[in-house]
Amino acid sequence: MIDVGRKYVFDFDSTLTRVEALDVLAEMTLQGNSKREQIIEEIQKITNLGIDGDISFTESLERRIKLLKANKSDLDGLVAELRQKISKSIESNKEFFEKFSDDIYVISCGFKEFIDPIVEEYNIPSDRVYANTFEFDEEGNIVGFDEENPLSQHNGKIECLKQMNLEGEVQVIGDGYSDYVMREAGIADKFFAYTENVHRDKAADNADHVTPNLDEFLFVNDLPRNISYPKNRIKILLLENVHPAAFDNLSEDGFSVELVKHSLSEEELIKKIKGVHVLGIRSKTQVTEKVLEAANKLLVVGAFCIGTTQIDLNSCKLKGVAVFNAPYSNTRSVVELAIGEIIMLMRSVFPRSMELHNGQWQKTAVGSREVRGKNLGIIGYGNIGKQLSVLAEAIGMRVYYYDIDDKLALGNAVKCNTLENLLNVSDVVTLHIDDNKANKNFIGDREINQMKNGAMLVNLSRGFVIDIEALVNALKSGKLGGAAIDVYPEEPASNGEFMTELKGLNNVILTPHVGGSTEEAQRNIADFVPNKIMDYVNSGSTVDAVNFPNIRLPKQNKAHRFLHIHKNVPGIMAKINEVLAKYEMNISGQYLSTDNEVGYVITDLDKEYNKDVIKALKKIENTIKFRVLY
Repeated sequence: MIDVGRKYVFDFDSTLTRVEALDVLAEMTLQGNSKREQIIEEIQKITNLGIDGDISFTESLERRIKLLKANKSDLDGLVAELRQKISKSIESNKEFFEKFSDDIYVISCGFKEFIDPIVEEYNIPSDRVYANTFEFDEEGNIVGFDEENPLSQHNGKIECLKQMNLEGEVQVIGDGYSDYVMREAGIADKFFAYTENVHRDKAADNADHVTPNLDEFLFVNDLPRNISYPKNRIKILLLENVHPAAFDNLSEDGFSVELVKHSLSEEELIKKIKGVHVLGIRSKTQVTEKVLEAANKLLVVGAFCIGTTQIDLNSCKLKGVAVFNAPYSNTRSVVELAIGEIIMLMRSVFPRSMELHNGQWQKTAVGSREVRGKNLGIIGYGNIGKQLSVLAEAIGMRVYYYDIDDKLALGNAVKCNTLENLLNVSDVVTLHIDDNKANKNFIGDREINQMKNGAMLVNLSRGFVIDIEALVNALKSGKLGGAAIDVYPEEPASNGEFMTELKGLNNVILTPHVGGSTEEAQRNIADFVPNKIMDYVNSGSTVDAVNFPNIRLPKQNKAHRFLHIHKNVPGIMAKINEVLAKYEMNISGQYLSTDNEVGYVITDLDKEYNKDVIKALKKIENTIKFRVLY
């Protein structure tokens, strides 16, 4: 129940706005001053000393005004600037200020001249704004402030709140220690440290509640708000040293993000996963059924890579956990490495390099050939295969491809109807097939024997698709002229020692699964995957989910969104709509997508409704997960 007796007292600077107004005024008035940066830095230092109570507020105010050299005519520009710097979550929750305007006050050590016009737009009249006022000389220069006003004095907020004599529970929301003192003095009942714009340890350490945004404050108090669940309460765990841009993207959207540089074992992850809503991994961390059983709040797994064999996709789906990966983000990186390795193999660059490293000079053209005019066979004509096809053709190669699906050729590429046809004709064969278990030993003795004598083999796909023993024999016998291998049947969980039978063989390039490991690819992944995660958490969209029915959703428009994940059995949709009809819900949009095992229903509804409908929807038999978004 909402307590109508509550009063809400807001600070202004760095709470209602993202900035300290006098700092902004200084930046405006000191333009052209050769010592501008130095003076602004000094003003900011004095501001912080006053906010933290390290110098008296009167001294802080006097020293800043002296440095400002501002005029009354500057205030209109300051107000215009401050209107652009309203705190993000304040701006998005105007409804609260409109609905509870009679109970909202501003107590600030700032100045009414710039506070009144800003908060007026949030339905807070001047008589509920308690702040200082400037004093001007005849030319309109700001020369001081009203020293009779208690807010110009040290701990003036205590005196001001006492004089206001508010009834009911008084909650103070501010960023500084000068806001906390009202609670400390016993005239406010609760102090919320507002950290959306600045985190001051002295305020946060003494707060009844740290609120990273207004959404959190409204949630705690069960007040009307713009979003159903504060994003700061959604915990995201990123493992395996994903690109820092992923951390930045998710943090900037308001989520609580923890970054761990290494992978976790199953046992470690089981301990860590409790309370986590979003898990981000790369290829080494295994998301098993046991991990999912321990994941009591998990909504989504983000794979910051292409492959998803490290994730139990079906168990995720049956627990209502959507999985997203980055199928396109490192395509160019893999293709460039493939082109480079094809050229190096054809020119025998690697043996010549090793000879020089060993102190031998062997200048020869034997076994060194141009790639122009040679036949490239691409097995797997997906995103990577197609882009490789275009680049290979651009450097003069003739391209042949084989894929189990019917794929349209790009450029002059020739489709082979059988794998044998491709192997017979190719001077270089490159593999770009998926991680389907059926592809184990896709290339073995039989396939290698169908290749041209002296042909080259490149594998940048999955380690298990080549029979390594067969490859080693073919290289030693001279059947194959060389190979470039980036992936292996078994790869270590962390950097360190590694052994392979391919070690030391002539004209064999070995790389440690780095086909997609470029700075550009990691950055692309760090943008792509977080965007998919945010789309799902914020709106319910499952476009590009690898284990879930895909639904592209329109933006919510002044509606609440119910997300219902259930086992795909007959009659669920009818039961959902039966419940909605019983509670007289007005549906503005409804979307359904299913696969063989699960169904996903999204219903957009009018904002006002009986909250018991949520309990009723959760009780529908075969419900897996239910969420409300607004």
